[in-house]
Amino acid sequence: MSEHIPVLLDEVIEALSPKDGARYIDGTFGGGGYARAILEAAECRVLGIDRDPDAIARGQSLVAKFEGRLTLIQGQFSEMAQIAGEEVDGVVLDLGVSSFQFDQAERGFSFRADGPLDMRMSKAGESAADFVNTAEESVIADVLWRYGEERQSRRIARAIMASRPLTRTAELAEIVSAALGPAAQRFAIHPATRTFQALRIQVNDELGELERGLDAATDVLADKGRLAIVSFHSLEDRMVKRYLAERSTSASRGSRHAPEERRHGTALYRLLTTRPRSAGAAELDRNPRARSAHLRAAERIRRSS
Repeated sequence: MSEHIPVLLDEVIEALSPKDGARYIDGTFGGGGYARAILEAAECRVLGIDRDPDAIARGQSLVAKFEGRLTLIQGQFSEMAQIAGEEVDGVVLDLGVSSFQFDQAERGFSFRADGPLDMRMSKAGESAADFVNTAEESVIADVLWRYGEERQSRRIARAIMASRPLTRTAELAEIVSAALGPAAQRFAIHPATRTFQALRIQVNDELGELERGLDAATDVLADKGRLAIVSFHSLEDRMVKRYLAERSTSASRGSRHAPEERRHGTALYRLLTTRPRSAGAAELDRNPRARSAHLRAAERIRRSS
């Protein structure tokens, strides 16, 4: 199993600017790379949250190493305000699937190794197999179109319906590849990439969790607290971009789409990145998974009482 390498680590630490005595939340603890770097950068405290119980178990060695400065809680980052119970000085969210999850065939996230068609991050609720074996064809096609931006969503949905029941990742990958035909094999990415992405987002309600998580971060960040978000596909990046833009000092005061606070001239954030930061050549050589990563960051602005 490969080691999880945190993406855009230097850029995230620069954005958070950890300080002694401060409090931070790593809302997607994963392999603990961001939490470790924050704790090494300053004499601070970190609350790590992850919905995957395996991530919490793996992180116990880091808890021991940092002797009371790291606390790990299993949960969803949308619950960070309730879990923390206090304002914090920084929040980092890495919205990608960890290397541990991709590399464990039994978790069902990857088409590169055969395993049960699962894809659940918390091991609870509906699995990918449950969804593809019970949903109507139009619903499957809609999910593939909306969450995978798959142009051939209807063709793939028909192929899935004709092959049900499905239980293995290799089965699904073969069905998608066959549905798309030989022409799809010429592209750099695997033909099933968008389908697997879409099903993972559906099963884990990733976009709904992100929407709730952005609100939770806004609630929990102290004045001048920093928010750093690393996303890996355009749906997430667009959500983060719009959320921060509508609540920042650069947002249009007259926009009818802006929240009530912003329309009345009260900004909630100051943008630290007007354009997303991406990995440089050196990082891409070390970690090819960073190729699609984008970092957006902002600083919280709270009204003075």
